Amino acid sequence: MFKLMPLVASLIVAAAPLAPATAAALGPHPDDCNGGKPAMLVRVQGLKTRTGTIRVQSYGGDPARYFDKGAYLERVEVRTPRNGPVDVCMPVPRQGLYAVSVRHNTDGTGGTDIGSDGGGFSGNPSISLFDAMFKRKPSPAQVQVRVAGVTTVPVILNYVRGTRVGPIGGGQ
Repeated sequence: MFKLMPLVASLIVAAAPLAPATAAALGPHPDDCNGGKPAMLVRVQGLKTRTGTIRVQSYGGDPARYFDKGAYLERVEVRTPRNGPVDVCMPVPRQGLYAVSVRHNTDGTGGTDIGSDGGGFSGNPSISLFDAMFKRKPSPAQVQVRVAGVTTVPVILNYVRGTRVGPIGGGQ
């Protein structure tokens, strides 16, 4: 029996990451990521600084309208936490296909500073400075997320000046 204890302990530790990390979810809907309802737990990664605000917008419906001005389902803006994970819970009306955009306004003024602000999308598509300048949207196939229950959606931020952490191009 005592020989099984390390095995049981390692199985418990290995299973721990499978539990949703919702205790630290930011924004007005943290309880929606505790299960039962369909929601996206947007995990913002690659912050250049821990200042300003994070804006997360969810999109559904017609994929051709993802990221159109005013076409979002939900918009949540939170102060960038000084430390810890940046998880924002975004409820959705039903299971299905959705997309997410994230913007890091580093000075918190709401204005756009292309030299310091960052952004990203679900699916983490590769985007260039020219894409941002000409407001080109990534294709729906690159950014769609199938939501069934609570779905974790990692978004890695890109900055004109700064670094990108994590996989370059697609992948979730």
